[in-house]
Amino acid sequence: MGLYDGVRAGFRGTINATCRPTVVGLHHVPTEGPFIVASNHLSFLDSIIIQALMPRPVAFFAKAEYFTTPGLKGRAMKAFFESVGSIPVERGEQAASVAALDALVEILESGAAVGIYPEGTRSRDGRLYRGRTGVGWLALTTGAPVVPVGLVGTERLQPAGKKTVTPRHFTLTVGEPLRFDHVGPKHPLPARRLATDRIVDAIAELSGQERCDAYNQAPVAE
Repeated sequence: MGLYDGVRAGFRGTINATCRPTVVGLHHVPTEGPFIVASNHLSFLDSIIIQALMPRPVAFFAKAEYFTTPGLKGRAMKAFFESVGSIPVERGEQAASVAALDALVEILESGAAVGIYPEGTRSRDGRLYRGRTGVGWLALTTGAPVVPVGLVGTERLQPAGKKTVTPRHFTLTVGEPLRFDHVGPKHPLPARRLATDRIVDAIAELSGQERCDAYNQAPVAE
């Protein structure tokens, strides 16, 4: 068992034992080839949950601070995020965000899977916000199928501003893959917007969240 598999198995066992989650639709996850997981985002733990419970490895973006935080906690976070193949990205840095998307393309072209949150940051009020078009760009650029995921209840595990985790039941639902034309990186913005909206609509059906047509904004202090 490799490092990733070992870390993932450990977290899967812990999550199943303490939270007893309801997991639906794992049969929709492709058994081979690249795919994009697109999920709503309610908790800091969402990436860990998806990476642990999905039947195949999924690489996510992670804030650069998770790799540079000092102390024992910082070293533990860095070890975990490196072990699961997370990609550090500076929030708010346009050039860094573009480079991160390019890194996701490389992973997909290798036949592996990546994860992305169309909202960009966690929802603080439980609503599902308008999707940013990076996920649409990624789908149209690579032609990889998009696997929508709806999370319900993960915000109760570690509410925003809390440092401790409280085991709670949550639900993870995987929907049928969405497929888009493989048109490459040079495609019109309206096509990217349409693809993104279709993806977010699928997530909404799985999560049952109230919709918000505005973009979500991260708190200044986060």
